[in-house]
Amino acid sequence: MVLEAIKYTPASGAKAATLQILNQLLLPHQSTYIEIKTCEDGFDAVKQMKVRGAPAIAIVAALSLATELSQPNYSASSASSAKDHIIGRLQYLKKSRPTAVNLGDAVGKLSKIVTEAAAAQEPSDSSVVEAYISAAERMLIDDVSDNKAIGANGAKWIIEHTDAGKLKGSDKTQELEILTICNTGSLATAGYGTALGVIRSLREGGFLTRAYACETRPYNQGSRLTAYELVHDQIPATLITDSMAGALLARKDLDTASGQDITIEERAPQEVTRVQGPTIDTHGNLSETVTINIAADGIDVWNPAFDVTPADLIDGVITEVGVVEKENGVFNFQPLFANTTEATFETRPSTIGGM
Repeated sequence: MVLEAIKYTPASGAKAATLQILNQLLLPHQSTYIEIKTCEDGFDAVKQMKVRGAPAIAIVAALSLATELSQPNYSASSASSAKDHIIGRLQYLKKSRPTAVNLGDAVGKLSKIVTEAAAAQEPSDSSVVEAYISAAERMLIDDVSDNKAIGANGAKWIIEHTDAGKLKGSDKTQELEILTICNTGSLATAGYGTALGVIRSLREGGFLTRAYACETRPYNQGSRLTAYELVHDQIPATLITDSMAGALLARKDLDTASGQDITIEERAPQEVTRVQGPTIDTHGNLSETVTINIAADGIDVWNPAFDVTPADLIDGVITEVGVVEKENGVFNFQPLFANTTEATFETRPSTIGGM
């Protein structure tokens, strides 16, 4: 069963909507869901990194407001006041993570939707609220659907471009192993995941022999989060340190000469010198989460944690509607989206990931 990090139940009759999220600050040691009833709860969850991953942040923020609006005690005097209230709450939520692109994008699109609802013929406060809640709920549904499509498209492309698949004259499958880094699964999205969704799809199709997860120092998204998801879904997996990736890849015939031209993003030194986790008493019970130093105080730190892979080293870009390959060294996305309209993506948060 695929891990479900965001649990949402729409309102029914007089019963308000409910939203629960898996508290990622306690992972992998404790699996605890927390209730999100208000925008303040959503703001805190995003600000404190109880939820992380760009798509997940946008969806939790949007649904926290949907949950708040579904409470019996909410009311507005007019369509205009409902619109102003919703846009104000969205702007408040945006401040929880100002640098989160998906959150800002969702706030803009959802604000446009309620503005249009308030300007419709004979609008009411309830029609504006319903327009918002419907759009926020669709974000959740669409993101899961997109992720599963990404997983299916990526798995199909990998199978077609590798030796995976049935051996001739036999029902035995070729071995297919995938290396992944950071966390791009259910914990980073509405569900299923992007790059980790490809791994899930390969596993469901019977093509995956083993997944390798880099620990992803210094924040350990791989060892804390991806490993947690792989164990939860019972996917055969091995955790390796980041420095072991070269030895793993050395077993294969690669064309890449070196990483000399890859741009690296430098991160905060505290990510290297500090770790976070629950304290353990003498009986082995987990207690409060604390942050401790693990390095000598005052030591200089160089933390080139994230790379920006040059386009010429990328064979294909997996999307929810297909895989784009290079033509004459250039990725052309236009034909892929030729039959879609802008409205198709009106309230969808974009999804991100890397394999």
